[in-house]
Amino acid sequence: MKRPGEQPPSEAGADVGGVMIIQAAALGWALLLSQVEGQEKAPQPETQQAGEDSAKGATQEPARQGSDLTGLLTPEEPMPALRYDQPILCTKLPPTKQVPSGEYRMQCDPVTRRCLIAPGSELDAEGVELDRPLLRTSYCDRSEASANVRVQEGYRFVPAIAESPPGWYRDEQGRVMQFNFDLHRRFYLGGAWAPLFRSGQPAETERVRVDFGIQTEFPGGSEDNRLHRVTLLETEVYLGEPSLDVTLVRYDFNVERTVPLFRITTFFGKPRRFDLGLNLGAWMEALHQETIEREDSELSLLTWGAVHGTLDVWHSKDLVSYVRFRVGPSFERDRTHGLNTFVPTAVFEGNLTLDTDGFHHLLFSAEAEKVLLDDPVENRPLHPERLKVKAGYELILLAINDQPVSLVADGRGMWRNDIPNVRGKWEWSANVGLRASLWAPARRSAPLASAR
Repeated sequence: MKRPGEQPPSEAGADVGGVMIIQAAALGWALLLSQVEGQEKAPQPETQQAGEDSAKGATQEPARQGSDLTGLLTPEEPMPALRYDQPILCTKLPPTKQVPSGEYRMQCDPVTRRCLIAPGSELDAEGVELDRPLLRTSYCDRSEASANVRVQEGYRFVPAIAESPPGWYRDEQGRVMQFNFDLHRRFYLGGAWAPLFRSGQPAETERVRVDFGIQTEFPGGSEDNRLHRVTLLETEVYLGEPSLDVTLVRYDFNVERTVPLFRITTFFGKPRRFDLGLNLGAWMEALHQETIEREDSELSLLTWGAVHGTLDVWHSKDLVSYVRFRVGPSFERDRTHGLNTFVPTAVFEGNLTLDTDGFHHLLFSAEAEKVLLDDPVENRPLHPERLKVKAGYELILLAINDQPVSLVADGRGMWRNDIPNVRGKWEWSANVGLRASLWAPARRSAPLASAR
């Protein structure tokens, strides 16, 4: 019997089934959404997290934890070199068979994101690190452990040669050597074969020369456009037909005048101005002893002092090379005859360094002297004269312990009539020998090897 409000059984079952279907679908969607959200927010397993942390650590600290540096290197040809005039870091990289210490010198460029790295010690012929630190390097900063940071920032590591100072070169084994020499700053010692030729007499082919001396030069201050030169104990000793020429001290300077001495203006058409300057300097010498033997006569002369003015016809920008006139008096003691004399002198001379690295030097001079205020001496004219000419060339051949050894060749001519019983005539000598220079630093204008 049907009660009021009661649905038929078929209809009630249909409603219940529909409700159950809707509830199941809702539950399915809820489970699906919960799974998706759970996948997005659920913590990862410990093993997976550990693996990712390990990979991350390997990426962040390859320089500390890595065991193979070769994977980080991008070699270049030719091998670059660190620059001496740029900041350098000392850092530690993964050890290798060639560099087991892992100590490197590093120089990075933030623009190209490129780091040059060079071993901190010398290498042997096989490229293996030696227990021998690099010589003549610049200061390196050890306060920054920057290798790992550079890797994270994407820098490339390029094998390189360590830096070297101006005038020095470093090979791929890290050994440093000097390639630029200042032969105007040195202590030198040399010897030469010096045959002597005179008209009407046999040549003196057994004659040899020994020479030594100390030379230096230095520029003036920032507002002083001068170059000062000092020579000490300049000595030439000839054996065979003996003679001696030694100077205790010599000083001279030349200058580049910034203010013209004469300002000449012309008015032919548009006014034009011409600046003329005279680069005048000074040359002084003290205690110059000359002893010369010819035939059966000997003459000993001591110059107490000489003061000359100089006029540069030409000089290089750094004032090292010059061509000039030099004129002035000398005060001389003729020790053989007990005379004090006054000797005016005129000289045209040049000293030229022909290349940037100081390997080629050319010297020449022509000198005239007149002896005045002298007393008559038997068998020689009153007021005798001396003429001297010289041209020489010096070439550096090699260096021993970075001290240059050079070939020296020069020709000399002399005419004089101040030796009693010896008729005035020209005599010529040719000198060929070797000269060792000690100290000889790099020139002040020496370039960096990495900039050549």
